[in-house]
Order: sequence, then C-alpha cells, then structure tokens
Amino acid sequence: MKATLYSSTGEKKGHIDLPSLFGTRVREDIVAKYVEADKLAQPYSVKEGAGLRQSASGTISHRRHEWKGHYGKGISRVPRKTMWRRGTQFFWIAANAPGTRGGRKAHPPKGIGAEKKINKKEIEIAFNSGLASTVNLEFIKKRYSSLKELKEFPAVVESLPEKTKSLALLINKILGENSHLSFKQKVVRAGKGKIRGRKYKSNAGLLFIVSKDEKKSFKGLDVKTIFEIKISDLYPLGRLAIYTKNAIQEIKELESKK
Repeated sequence: MKATLYSSTGEKKGHIDLPSLFGTRVREDIVAKYVEADKLAQPYSVKEGAGLRQSASGTISHRRHEWKGHYGKGISRVPRKTMWRRGTQFFWIAANAPGTRGGRKAHPPKGIGAEKKINKKEIEIAFNSGLASTVNLEFIKKRYSSLKELKEFPAVVESLPEKTKSLALLINKILGENSHLSFKQKVVRAGKGKIRGRKYKSNAGLLFIVSKDEKKSFKGLDVKTIFEIKISDLYPLGRLAIYTKNAIQEIKELESKK
C-alpha cells in the first residue's frame, strides 16, 4: 500500500510505501472485545456501601427490663438509629434495610458483569486493526457522515511545521473540503444531558502520529507517538490520521524486529 508524501508546507513530493501492518484485515470483533476489556465503559451500578453508612447495627432486643429494648413498644426488630431520647423514652428511625429512609436498594444494578479478559495476541491484532482502519477509506466514511471525497489519502508528511497557522494551511491542502473535521469543536448538548453532567459534546479531531523524537503540541489536535496511542484514540474505527515520515520509518523498524 502506498501513501501520498507531502512536505511541511503541503506540497506533494511523491509516494511512500506503507508498512505491511496497514494492509492487515481489520477485525472489528477483536477491537470491540479490546475496548470492552480496556474498561472504556463506566459500570452502571450503585456506590459501594450506599445506604449502609448509618450507625445502626444489628436487631434491637424485646427482652424485659433491658436498656434501649423494644419490649412493650409494639414495633419490629429492624435495626434502628436513635434520633433523640428523653430518659428511657427513645425516638428511633429504621435504617440499613431496603424500604427504610436512606436505606439501601433491595436489588440494585451490579455493574456490567465479570471482567473481560484478552490475551496479548488479540491485543496486537486489535491495535493493528485500529491503525489499519486509519488508512481504510471504507471505515473513514463510515465514521464521518459529513465526509466528502478524499482524493490523496492516506497522507504522510515529511515533518510538522512549528506554528499552528502553518499547520492549518497544511491540513487545508491535504484534506481540502474536509478540513472542518480536523480541529476539535465543543458545542452545548441539546436535551436533558445538560443537567446530567454532560453539558458539552465534542468531536475527536485529527490525529497526528509522530516519531518519539518529534516533540510537537498543537491546540485542538492530538499529536501522539506510536507508543502513546491507546485503543480509545482509534475507536470507533476509521479515525482521520496523518503520519509523519519518521513515524512510518519507526513502525517499519518495529515490524522488522518481530
């Protein structure tokens, strides 16, 4: 597989051979398994110890002449916490039981379930599939509904410019009409999510994959080395990504060591 090589100013320099990793079959099933095993989803369950944080404990005795006993009160033996007392007269509230004030739930959700396990070989397949999907137009179109035709893609740049303004010009030359997808955009969510702790939503933006020797940082863009990338950076499959020439060389070296 070949990619179009660009200079740091966005001029076409020719083509470059991509490592064999990018031609591997994309295994969506194993990627989904890795995402689940990586615990990206937050378990839906109650807080541990919810409804059990009162001082009440055990049942209260109904024996005669016993201090703080229930004898003659005509009330049940459920655990109770004392709100006030006047001499031997106590005012209790039932606690630590389902159906009581501030008590625990009877059958709360227990979370997603047992932890998912995934072996090293599957992790490698999932990670390779994630990288391969960044150069697969079929997966890119599936992820970005507003994507227009990409003529010269996948893209590799010789190096990244120093300034954000120069980088924006480089992205415009490579992505053309799709450059609006490159920078992260945060908008206020429509609907009730605003009052449930998720007021804003944003897109992922463009991912630049660089070599470990290239130290770059730009606002509104993700710039990561091949060693820093996580499966969450590539999922859902088909993220827009641009590689540097040194990063491609680094991936080839890693392949040769296997």
